[in-house]
Amino acid sequence: MELSQLRYLVALAEERHFTRAAAREHIAQPALSQQIRRLEDEVGLALVERTTRRVAITDAGELLVGRARRILAELDAASTELQALRGLHTGHVSVGAMHTMGPVDLSLVLAIFHERYPDVELTVREQSSEELAEMLRVDELDLAFLSVTERVEKHGLGCHQLVSEEIAVILPPAHRLAGRERVRMGDLAGEEFIAFRDGARMRELLEWAAGQAGFEPRVTLESNESLRIRRLVARGMGVAILPRSDAVSTAPEVAVATLTDPSLARDITLAWREGRRHSPAAAEFLAVARATYG
Repeated sequence: MELSQLRYLVALAEERHFTRAAAREHIAQPALSQQIRRLEDEVGLALVERTTRRVAITDAGELLVGRARRILAELDAASTELQALRGLHTGHVSVGAMHTMGPVDLSLVLAIFHERYPDVELTVREQSSEELAEMLRVDELDLAFLSVTERVEKHGLGCHQLVSEEIAVILPPAHRLAGRERVRMGDLAGEEFIAFRDGARMRELLEWAAGQAGFEPRVTLESNESLRIRRLVARGMGVAILPRSDAVSTAPEVAVATLTDPSLARDITLAWREGRRHSPAAAEFLAVARATYG
C-alpha cells in the first residue's frame, strides 16, 4: 500500500469523479484508475463502485478513506513542522465556513493571514454546520466557522464562540404584518416560507420555533444564500427568518421584525478537532482568527 495510492483514493472520494481527481493530483486519469485497481487487488476488496455517470465509494472504501486522511494529515503535519524549523513559509490550511456568516467577515482573516504568509495555500469550503463538523472529525478540514446545534454538538471538537446573533423575521413590504416591530412565530402559521436547506442551522431553528408555536412550516422555496432569500421575500414569494445582520442589510427592500414566542439566536463558533496536532500553518491561522475576531 503506497502513500500515493492513499492520496488518489482520498481525492476520488472527495471529487466523486476520476477525471477531476486525476486533475487535482496532477496525474493522467488512466494512471489514477490503474493505481486504485492495484490498491483494491492488494486489500482484496472493492473500494469503488464505477458506473458510466458517477463514482461511489464502498463501505470498505469509506473505512480506508477515513484512515488514509489521518495518515496523510499526520505526514503533512510532520512535513510542515520540519519546514517550520526554517520559518513558517509554506503549507496548506483548509477552512470550512457556513453559508451565511453574518457579522463575521471571513475575508478579513483570510486577507490578514495571506498578507503575513503569502506562500501558504488557503482552501475555503462552504457547507452546512452539520457537514462541517463531520469534515473536522475526519480531518478533511483544519478548522471551521460553524454553528453549534443539537445535531452538531461539541463531541470531539474544540470550540471558541465568536458571536451570538438574534434571528429576525423578514416580510414582503406589503405584507399584513409588515408594520410591526415584533412578530410572534404563531402569527406566521399558514405562511409560505423561504428557508435554508435541510442540514443548515437556520432550517433547524425554523422548524424548532414553528414546532414550539404549534405548527409545521410550509417551505415552498429553498436556498442557502441570504441575498437570494431576501430577493425572493421582497418579490412577495414568502416570508423567512434570517440572522439580524443579513436581515437588515441593504437592498432589496424587505420589512424586518423581531421574532418572539420563541425568540431565536444562532452562534458563530470557530471549531477544530480536539486533540489534533495542527501543522504550523493551521495553528497560526487559528491564532490569527481568534485574535482577529476577539
